[in-house]
Amino acid sequence: MADLAKLVEELSDLTLLEAAELTTMLEDKWGVSAAAPTAVMAAGPSAGPAAAEEEEKTEFNVVLTDIGPKKIKVIKAVRAVTALGLKEAKEAVEGAASGESIILEAVGKEMAEDAKTQLEAEGAVVEIK
Repeated sequence: MADLAKLVEELSDLTLLEAAELTTMLEDKWGVSAAAPTAVMAAGPSAGPAAAEEEEKTEFNVVLTDIGPKKIKVIKAVRAVTALGLKEAKEAVEGAASGESIILEAVGKEMAEDAKTQLEAEGAVVEIK
């Protein structure tokens, strides 16, 4: 039997990107989905377009809008929150200088907020869309 305490310790050391990759690998291996189940409800006569608007957004994009004064630190932060190599991270950061650059696409709210926190700590301006 596996040493569960050791397993918990190893999982606690994973980065968010590694945890997301692990989730995908387990979903593929076991044929399941980690997405929260949603209840399907029949729309009554009182339900209209407003009911569709109340549905909570589950996927977010992390958009770098300005790199601030610490370009190298922002590049390092981009590499820390993504699987990008140095060249790709540099191109993503430089893309923000000419407008906006999507750093993470279709990620969960927690992961998006964590990435935003890490990037803003280095002086970048980030939006979650």
